[in-house]
Amino acid sequence: MKLSTLSILLGLGMGLPQIYGLMNPARFREGVRKFPRSETWGYALMLIGTAWFLWNLNAENISDFAAYKRLMLIGFAAVGIATCIYVRDFLAVRGLAIVFLLLAKLMVDTARWADTEWRLVIVTWAYVLVVAGMWFTISPWRLRDLLNWATATDTRVRVGSGIRLAFGLFVAVLGLTVFRQVEAQAASQSANAVAPSAIERSPGP
Repeated sequence: MKLSTLSILLGLGMGLPQIYGLMNPARFREGVRKFPRSETWGYALMLIGTAWFLWNLNAENISDFAAYKRLMLIGFAAVGIATCIYVRDFLAVRGLAIVFLLLAKLMVDTARWADTEWRLVIVTWAYVLVVAGMWFTISPWRLRDLLNWATATDTRVRVGSGIRLAFGLFVAVLGLTVFRQVEAQAASQSANAVAPSAIERSPGP
């Protein structure tokens, strides 16, 4: 995936739900506070995280684990399914933590080769997700406490939603402008590098 595309998706995914928080803070608060113990969200996020992790594992070509890859795929799939059955307390938070970690990997891998300092916005966000993912895995109730504090009043809901909306739009604009321009320049440089090679290989008259 291109960094511009990922940035647009991340920005819109972060920003658009915040409009509801600005318009209807009471209903937004109600939905947010139900999230940590929502089994529906828990099953969905845990299964998404498990499938995503298995896809990443299957795509790895590390020879040290090649002989055990099939067993590892079966084992991790069993762990993900068993978690949905036997560890349902704060399942949504645990699933979200896994998705955070996997999303952070995708963000860092995608931003790594972008020839612009603005990529650090995505990389820094990714490391924030890593820290949050590890913290919520160890202490899932912390997210409940954080959400309760952040939605204690309508003012807090609106301020938080406004900040997240602004950041999401900022990231989306980076994807539409800076990152897209960097990708176009890289594609142009690659085409210019290939053209002389093609001329040199072409047969003479």
